[in-house]
Amino acid sequence: MTTVVLLSKDERLLQQLQAAFATHAPHLRAVLADDPAANDAVAAACWYPPAGSLGRLPNVRLVHSVAAGVDHLRTDRSGADLPICRVVDPDHRRGMTEYVRWAVLHYHRDFDRVIAQQRNSQWQRHPQRAAGQFKVGVMGLGSLGAAIAGDLAGAGYDVRGWARSERQLTGVACYHGDGQFASFLDGLDLLVNLLPLTDVTRGILNVSTFEKLARGAAIVNGGRGQHLLIDDLQQALASGQLRGAVLDVFEHEPLAADHPLWQMPGVVVTPHMASAAAHDCIVRQVAENTRRLLGGEALNNLVDPSLGY
Repeated sequence: MTTVVLLSKDERLLQQLQAAFATHAPHLRAVLADDPAANDAVAAACWYPPAGSLGRLPNVRLVHSVAAGVDHLRTDRSGADLPICRVVDPDHRRGMTEYVRWAVLHYHRDFDRVIAQQRNSQWQRHPQRAAGQFKVGVMGLGSLGAAIAGDLAGAGYDVRGWARSERQLTGVACYHGDGQFASFLDGLDLLVNLLPLTDVTRGILNVSTFEKLARGAAIVNGGRGQHLLIDDLQQALASGQLRGAVLDVFEHEPLAADHPLWQMPGVVVTPHMASAAAHDCIVRQVAENTRRLLGGEALNNLVDPSLGY
């Protein structure tokens, strides 16, 4: 029986995935790192794998992220030379679209302000703006970003999109490259980040970016925690340049109980819940790529190391 090892610091996730493998891929033996059978594993399904864990497994020939992203694999560099695949869930777009739509409404309809008012028993209505008067920018126009930008445009919002290379989307004003970045940001009421994490995009949510938005704008980070410079966010919130931020991703997860973001005024913290692949989807894609690996076939959703996705 072919063995797959599950590597993560999240014990609950490990238990859930092991049960899912038993149900949806019973032809595979899914084991944890402390099982002696892990030495026989040919593939490792990973979510924040412990440092050095891959290097201790002599027969692993494939590292498989259990998510759409792969930057969490940086917690263990010992398997850096192995091919990496990621999960692509067709329902992932739906979950992320719902999350961003909620975040946009949160600020467009001033729910952030009325929630704050409730704490002080304050009754105050705010002028209602049409969706077309609310400018939303989406950074990253891959399958997720394109779907979200299209959804918001369909709801009547004034939507811009920005990507590394040129894109065309119906109802969306598209910008690309460094030369058009400032024009893309200019006057936005809300900025959504869905970029992959690369050396170029790391720290892109910074004071320079915030200053180009409309005063009192908001941001939504659904990309990666390393995109955001927290000190710059705090400064922008304190000055009023930003009114708020919805953050779903963090450099270290779970977010420590004493992390300042929990109590930072204007910040909404969600526990990396915007969208996640279903366990059966993860198992089937890991199982299929394991079959392809052993059969010498091309792997699905293979990551380009030079791009980071």
